[in-house]
Amino acid sequence: MRSGTTLKTVGLFAGIGGFEVGLAKAGHDVACLCEIDPAARAVLRKRFDGIEIKEDIRLISRLPRGTELVVAGFPCQDLSQVGQARGMLGEKSGIVSHVFRLLQKTRVRWVVLENVPFMLCLDRGAAIRYVTSRLEALGYSWAYRTVDTRSFGLPQRRERVFLLAGLKEEPWKKLYLDSVSSVPSRSGDGPPCGFYWTEGNRGLGWAPNAIPTLKGGSGLGIPSPPAIWLKDGSIVTPDLRDAERVQGFSADWTKPAESVDGRGVRWRLVGNAVSTKVSEWLGTSLADGYGPAPEGLRGLGSSDRWPSAAMGRKGERFEVPVSKWPVARKQTSIEEFLRYEPRALSHKAAAGFWQRLRASSLAYPADFASALKAHIRASRP
Repeated sequence: MRSGTTLKTVGLFAGIGGFEVGLAKAGHDVACLCEIDPAARAVLRKRFDGIEIKEDIRLISRLPRGTELVVAGFPCQDLSQVGQARGMLGEKSGIVSHVFRLLQKTRVRWVVLENVPFMLCLDRGAAIRYVTSRLEALGYSWAYRTVDTRSFGLPQRRERVFLLAGLKEEPWKKLYLDSVSSVPSRSGDGPPCGFYWTEGNRGLGWAPNAIPTLKGGSGLGIPSPPAIWLKDGSIVTPDLRDAERVQGFSADWTKPAESVDGRGVRWRLVGNAVSTKVSEWLGTSLADGYGPAPEGLRGLGSSDRWPSAAMGRKGERFEVPVSKWPVARKQTSIEEFLRYEPRALSHKAAAGFWQRLRASSLAYPADFASALKAHIRASRP
C-alpha cells in the first residue's frame, strides 16, 4: 500500500531486508543498506538491485546526505532469553552504540529500533534504559510498543519491541495510531498447534493455530525449525519457503544466500528477520498523518519495571495502555497457511523431545502425547 509522505531511508543491521521490504511497500525510498553477514548481503544484492550496500557499521563515518529515517533491527543475541543475556555490554548487541555515533553527527527526522521483548526485563531493563537515555541525550523523544506478528494475519506467535524516536515530532502520535482492545481467540489444546521439538524441559513454545517464534538456529548454527501437530495426527516441520512466507517474504526470498553458504544458513536468516507486515504497518503510520495522544498514561519512576509499551522524553517516562495487536487482520491457521509439503519430524528428534518432556514438570494435552507416541512408533527405523 503506497502512502503519503516518502522518507529517504537507511537500513542498518539490514539482515535480509525485512524492514526495507515493508517500508518500500508503504512508499518510502531505501537509499543505503548495511549488513555484515555475507550470506545476508547476497540476498540484499539480489533483492535490492542498485542500492548501495555497506558491510560494517563500524566503518561508516556519516549517514548519506538527506537521510530522514534510520531503521535498525540490531543484534539480539545478548538480549535474548535463549541467548547469552550479556545485555548491552555484549559484543553483538552493544554494537548499537554505532547507531548513536552516526546520529550524533547527523540528526535525522525519525529513528526506528527493533529487538526482542526480553530486553525490557533483562537486568531490570538496562538495555531499554540505555537506548532511551542515548536518544534523549541526542534530543529525541521516543515511544515503543511490543507488537505480535499474528496481528497481521500471519500464523506465527512472534513478539518484538519496536521503538520510534522523533527529533521534532511526537512519535507516540504515530506508533499508537492503531490498537485492538479485543483480539481474536487463539487458545486451545487441539491441533493444529506449533511447538519447539528442541525444547521440552523448560518450555514447549506452544502456539495454537500458529507456530512459535522462528529462531535463528541453535548455538551450534544448526537449523531449528518448529514442529507442527496437524489435525490428522501427524507431526511435521514446515518447508523453508513457508517459513519465509510466515515472515511476510515471498517464497525463496533467501535463496541467493546459498551462493555463499549452504541451505541451512537460510533458516538463520529467516529467523533473525523483521516481519515485513509489521514494518509495512509502521511505514504507513509514519507516512499517513497523526493520531491523538494516547490516554490513560501512568507515570513511571526510575525503579519501576519497563512495561510492554511506554513513551517519554528527557525527564519524563509513561506507561501506555495499548495492546500488542495494532490491527486484527483475518486469521489463518498454520495448517491452512502451509503451501509446500511439510517434512515429517524425524524419529530421533521426536523421541528425544518426548524423553525430555516426560522428565519435565510441564503440562501438555493428553491427545498430543498420544499423537507424539504414535509418530515415534511409526517413524522408527
